[in-house]
Amino acid sequence: MRGRQTSPSRLACMRTMRVLQSYLDGTLGSVPAQRVAEHLEECRRCGLEASVYSEIKEALSRQDHGVEPRALERLRRFGERLSSGEQPVGD
Repeated sequence: MRGRQTSPSRLACMRTMRVLQSYLDGTLGSVPAQRVAEHLEECRRCGLEASVYSEIKEALSRQDHGVEPRALERLRRFGERLSSGEQPVGD
């Protein structure tokens, strides 16, 4: 039985997801940041992920009080599913 092969675009998505938070935080180097920006323009799925992360970050920055523990737990599970390659679904 042959192992699963990963397509070049899937590899680009996995690389992008690994550094997406750094990219959105502005802490990624200029060359990797340019590659991520190009990928986000071409890949609808990764572009949507970036939009969701940005919205979450903005919402959290507007909070005047601590984040609800249940919300943090849902966000942690969401991140774990993303890092495992599992398709994210609502909690």
